[in-house]
Amino acid sequence: MAEGDHPKEQAHPTAETYLRVAAALVVLTVLEVGVFYVPAFHPVLVPTLLVLSALKFSLVVLFYMHLKMDSPFFSFLFGAPLLLATGVLVALLLLFFGTLTLRGAAGGG
Repeated sequence: MAEGDHPKEQAHPTAETYLRVAAALVVLTVLEVGVFYVPAFHPVLVPTLLVLSALKFSLVVLFYMHLKMDSPFFSFLFGAPLLLATGVLVALLLLFFGTLTLRGAAGGG
């Protein structure tokens, strides 16, 4: 690489971008609180809260931890273990939910 050659860097977000992300985080937090108190959402409360919190997590990681502006290698280092952990979590939830459902169906206590 020649002396003047530098890898292209993406421009960092402006203060306005950070304020918009903060506003989106506030809106998502208000939605989370609202979903909790609306009785119609009780059957799907946990999945709804998980989706909303995943959206908030993504915004924080992408903008405030600057993952969006970093090298794709860092995104892989962060994302691969996260996907693995999410898969393990979902598998364990399904395993234990299935166990509880089977116990309830069998009439055992």
